[in-house]
Amino acid sequence: MKIHLYLRFVPFLFALILFCFFTGCSSSNDDPPTDIVVEEPESNDPEPIDPNRPWNLVWEEEFESNLSAWNIWESGAFNNEIQYYRPEQLVLENGILSINVQRETIIGANNPFDSTDKEFEYVSGRIETKATYGPSGGDGETEYRFMASIKFPPGNGMWPAFWSYGDPWPTKGEIDIIEARGNLPMEFSSNIFYGTEPNIPLTNNDNTVVEHELEVDITADFHTYELIWTSNSLEIIFDDESLHKYNANGLNFITSLFNQKQQIVLNTAVGGFFFPGTSSSSYVDTSQMQVDWVRVYKR
Repeated sequence: MKIHLYLRFVPFLFALILFCFFTGCSSSNDDPPTDIVVEEPESNDPEPIDPNRPWNLVWEEEFESNLSAWNIWESGAFNNEIQYYRPEQLVLENGILSINVQRETIIGANNPFDSTDKEFEYVSGRIETKATYGPSGGDGETEYRFMASIKFPPGNGMWPAFWSYGDPWPTKGEIDIIEARGNLPMEFSSNIFYGTEPNIPLTNNDNTVVEHELEVDITADFHTYELIWTSNSLEIIFDDESLHKYNANGLNFITSLFNQKQQIVLNTAVGGFFFPGTSSSSYVDTSQMQVDWVRVYKR
């Protein structure tokens, strides 16, 4: 009798064990949780930067009325150039800035830092923004973009440029977005300068000057020139086409330019070191550089 009862109890015990195994047995009266949420740990990695994020306009010049946003030079310059910059050579008309260059003998200050009189063979114009611009580590300004629509002056001896720099030169750097020779209208060059002491550049030009060959004449019509400036690169763009990207290395000091603000410059020099071994007698007597607009963006 006892054995019979025991055997009848075994299947019940076995079923109870299986029930507890699959459903869980607890001495608590609370129902077990049905949904368990596991929170992911917070990541310290920065959000990836969207390469297509929009640019924000910082400043623009349409040359409609005056040049109040610019410093206007009235002196000679450097690099053995033979032009004297004066305000009379700058003309605003129909939303276009014209920098008129002409052969004219004139006596004037050697340069803005040396008032010694010097004789010059040409007169021309140079303007540079009163405000300074450039990228930094601040939110929304890690990249800057300088743009201009320009028709460059034709003729031997003409040295037009769209560039930027900071004082004291070259401790804030210099970026030559475009330098052109009027007698070579289907090419231009770009360059970079930097130095830790005033008037002493460290940049080796053999490693930073880049020649850009084009399929169009930049003296025949307006074209768009631009620079995209980041912490580790400078990109030169012509009519929306990337021509060259300087990537930071030990020879170009691009990383030292970051966090440095620069003035934007428009000018036409004549002769100088950009035309070695040439005589001014072979230069054109008159020419004209025209600028439709200048814009600065950041993001």
